Amino acid sequence: MKILVINGPNLNFLGIREKAVYGTQSYDTLLAMIAEKGEAKGCRIEVFQSNHEGAIIDRIQDAYSDGTQGIVINPGAYTHYSYAVRDALAGIDMPKIEIHISDITKREEFRKISVTREACDKQIYGHGLEGYLMAIDDICELIDKK
Repeated sequence: MKILVINGPNLNFLGIREKAVYGTQSYDTLLAMIAEKGEAKGCRIEVFQSNHEGAIIDRIQDAYSDGTQGIVINPGAYTHYSYAVRDALAGIDMPKIEIHISDITKREEFRKISVTREACDKQIYGHGLEGYLMAIDDICELIDKK
């Protein structure tokens, strides 16, 4: 099973930016958690991070033909306004889960809006980095049901 985890802008600055919101664990910690989860689940997980909208869209489109069976995506700020990322997600037929570290429903008004949500099978938010592990469990289940 091949899963793609996509992280959008500023997620590479975990542990550096807004620690009160995103916590003190680093991006490397997140990568290690994901790798360990992949080993435990017996699946191959690729992680991709970019601060550039076009690169994220390209990677989503590449997933269509590279053997990827499911996507976990934290679009970062693109969640709230990128119809281009939303359309790329909607354009591929595979399980997709949107993930957010913070509880976006309890933050600024603009963060409560997700234009990418409707292109995904599920949205997970407010569980910190642990939410990624929940999303990987859920995406594996969706892939198995397909």
